[in-house]
Amino acid sequence: MLTFVGVVVLTCLTLFPPAASAASRPPSGLRGVPIPALAWAPCDTSGDGYECAIAQVPLDYRNPGGRKIALSVIRKPATDPAHRIGSLFTSPGGPGLEAFYSVRDLGSSAPQVLRERYDIVGFDPRGVGGSARVTCVSQPVYSKQWAASTGRPSSGGFERAIAFGKQFNDGCVLSDAELLPYMGTEFAARDMDLLRAAMGDERLNFFGFSYGTYLGTVYANLFPERVRVLALDGGIEPDSYTNDPYRNNYDQYVAADASLTRFLTWCLKSPTQCAFGGGHPVEAFRVLQASLDADPVRASDGRVIATGALFSFWVSQELGGGRANWPMLAGYLQEVATKRSGWLVREISPGYTTYMNNNAVIECGDRRFPRDTALLRSNVSIAVAAAPLLGPALAYGPPSYDQGNAQSCAQWPAERLSSYSGPWSAPGVAPVLVVGTTNDPDVPYQHAVKLSRTLQNARLLTFQGETHTTWFYSECSKAYITRYLVDGTLPPPNSVCADEALPAGT
Repeated sequence: MLTFVGVVVLTCLTLFPPAASAASRPPSGLRGVPIPALAWAPCDTSGDGYECAIAQVPLDYRNPGGRKIALSVIRKPATDPAHRIGSLFTSPGGPGLEAFYSVRDLGSSAPQVLRERYDIVGFDPRGVGGSARVTCVSQPVYSKQWAASTGRPSSGGFERAIAFGKQFNDGCVLSDAELLPYMGTEFAARDMDLLRAAMGDERLNFFGFSYGTYLGTVYANLFPERVRVLALDGGIEPDSYTNDPYRNNYDQYVAADASLTRFLTWCLKSPTQCAFGGGHPVEAFRVLQASLDADPVRASDGRVIATGALFSFWVSQELGGGRANWPMLAGYLQEVATKRSGWLVREISPGYTTYMNNNAVIECGDRRFPRDTALLRSNVSIAVAAAPLLGPALAYGPPSYDQGNAQSCAQWPAERLSSYSGPWSAPGVAPVLVVGTTNDPDVPYQHAVKLSRTLQNARLLTFQGETHTTWFYSECSKAYITRYLVDGTLPPPNSVCADEALPAGT
């Protein structure tokens, strides 16, 4: 296992000077757009040191004198101001997650050197959290849509999905029709550049997870000369994500099903840790899906809580925790099989409904799905055939994260005025660190490989594991990323981190 102490002796490939002090006047994102003034105040009364502010930015960067929207910003100031590098912007990804998820995690548990030398900074992207939130469907409506969906293929599934997508889109229009054309990542990257300037940094320091890697990639292509360090953990291949979304979705369907299949194979080989399936875990999984479709878990008033569709969705969300999470996932499955209760058949929550609203709205604002229902049907059918365990639930349910958003995005009612479509090479950018997991169940490893080759100046770090992203699961990866963020040192070429938390039986 490589620790931070181990990486400090590596040859320094690229050292960057510190970012400018707050007293400097860094370049703004767009001529004529004023840099926001940030009035920082404690986020709450807990005394934990986190500070919040509101930034006013243009709704439409093509018309900066028009409507303004408020962005919610949060930071944890550096604990060693005398040796402060600058601000480390971070994005937890999603898209649609609020900034506090990554800021509070890094601000409390990141290696000490990062907390000492950086202000840890994040912002809620437009449409999310405290930043002009869009609400397309309420929790009761979303819950009913899941209740009408199935985990196994069923008659009329595609038609239901189209109806769910239309209902979702209609709600988005009612919520804020004027905002919808400007929800894409290009304007989010321009927002981040204004905030970089507001923080007093000449160049951007950025650490993004999952979708956050796409935000970082777009920024690098808009402002390559303004990047100091850019760490992209769980790298998204940007061109297919934006311009060929069905191909990108297909890869995600296949990755999720392959991850579940590897887990179920482990179940078969590890009976002392996985009682689920009685020696036939794949077939048992299908039977459990069908059983929940036929006889859903219900509340005491008879309301449907979970069919096989929502059960399958929750399973897909658990896979990102990797091998260390497999024994717990096995217990969850056994609880559903024997007691029809537990974590995998819980009701969709208001918080998760909000997240799924955010996720679909941002993706539909970015991703250029053709407005062709027949093409949607064909591509979804191909993907479901390649991912028979999880595909039906994700493809034929309500808008539900990444590949499950196609039924809304193919009917999206707004122009995509802030969708960035390339180029992607970011000529002149400082060295970029791209990180990918070999068996990532969410963003396939080959996408990180392609991203590292697409950017003109990037290096790939590989984690041999099953997790989605690496920072929380690999001390080796964390050490490499930390050193890079501090002084720009890239890992040696072809660096690989091994999974440090393998359960017995793998």
